[in-house]
Amino acid sequence: MIYLDNASTTKMFNECADVHKTFSCNEYFNPSAMSAKSVEVSRHLAEAEKYILSRLGAKEGNIIFTGCATESNNLAIRGSLRTGDYEYVFSAGEHPSVENVAKRLQLEGYKVHFVPLDKEYGYVDLEKLKEVLSEKTRLISIMHVSNETGAINDLAAISKLKMQICPNAILHVDGVQGFMKIPINLRSTAIDLYSFSGHKIHGPKGIAGLYVKNKAALKPLFEGGGQQFGLRSGTENVSGIMQLKKAVELIDENKNLEKVKSLKLLFHTSFLKDALDAGLKINDFEGSPYITNLVFTGVKGETMLHALETEGVIVGLGSACSSKKAGNRVLENIGMRRECIISSVRISFNAYMSEDEVKTAAEIISKVYLDIKKRVS
Repeated sequence: MIYLDNASTTKMFNECADVHKTFSCNEYFNPSAMSAKSVEVSRHLAEAEKYILSRLGAKEGNIIFTGCATESNNLAIRGSLRTGDYEYVFSAGEHPSVENVAKRLQLEGYKVHFVPLDKEYGYVDLEKLKEVLSEKTRLISIMHVSNETGAINDLAAISKLKMQICPNAILHVDGVQGFMKIPINLRSTAIDLYSFSGHKIHGPKGIAGLYVKNKAALKPLFEGGGQQFGLRSGTENVSGIMQLKKAVELIDENKNLEKVKSLKLLFHTSFLKDALDAGLKINDFEGSPYITNLVFTGVKGETMLHALETEGVIVGLGSACSSKKAGNRVLENIGMRRECIISSVRISFNAYMSEDEVKTAAEIISKVYLDIKKRVS
C-alpha cells in the first residue's frame, strides 16, 4: 500500500508505542495525586510542556493538552468570547472545527466576519482582512496551513496588521497542518493561541494541544478539578502527552521539509504524458509541499479514490472531517469551478516515504485515470 492521505492522519512512530507501554503499564500514576510516584509523573508532564514550547519557538506561555485539535480550536474560540460590543474575525478557508463554531456564534448573536481567500494562491486576502479589523475586534482566527490546498498564510503580516489596528485582539492560529512541518518561531509573531494535533505528526490519536501565551485571556469550556490551570480540567492523558513529546523529538522539521519538497517535485514530474494530455491537472498552490491537489477532468474524484484503493494507493477527498459532504467550500472560495471540485482529490505526503513509492504512485494514478477516462468517454 502507498499511503497519500497524510493530511488526514499519519502512521504512528513505533517509538510512541514503547512510550505508551511505559506510561500506561509502569508509570501509570495520577499526576494530581500526592505520592512520590505521582509527583514524578507530574514532572514528566512539565518537561513535555517545556520541550514543546521550545520547539514552537515560544518565549513564554503554556501548553494546554487536549483530546483533539477540534477541542483545542473550540477552547481557543469559545474561551475567548466576552460580552460587549466585540467582533470576531475568521478566514473563509478554516477547518470545520473553526468554521462551524464561527457560524454558531453568528446564530448566537455575535458579530462575525469571514475574510475571503486570494483567488490565485488560496491564502487569506490580507487587504480584505485589513478592512474588517478594528478596535472592536476581540478575536482573529486564521489557520497556518490550509488542510485543503496547502496554502500557507503569512503569519508575520497578519501579526503586523493585528498590532497596528487591534493590538488588544487575540490572534488564534489553527496550526494542525503546519506544526512540525513548516518551521515556526512564535516569539517573532503576535500569535496568542496556536492549535496542534498528535496524529498529524506520527503521534497517537486522542492527544492534541493549544499554545496559550496568556492564560488570563481564556475561560474554560467546562468545570472540574482545576487541572491545567483550570482551563482544561480532568486527569491528564499522561501516555498521550509523552507520546506526543516523543513524536516531536523524532522530527527534524527543516530536514523533513527539504525531503518532502523533493518528493513532491518527483511526484509531479512522474505522471504519464498521456494522462496529462487526457486532462489530469495539478493545482499546486504556493505553500506547503506536504499537500497538493489533483483534478481528473471528466472523472469524479470519489471514483478515482475507490479505483486507486483497489490498486493499493490511498488518497483523500479533502478534510476527513467534511469529506462525506457535497462540494468543497474552500475550493469554491478560491474560485475553482464545480466540475473541477467534483473531479479533485487531495494528495498529502510524509517525510518518511521513499522516492520509489512516490514515483510508482504517480504512474499508477496515471494508468488508472487513463483506464477510467477511456471507459467513460
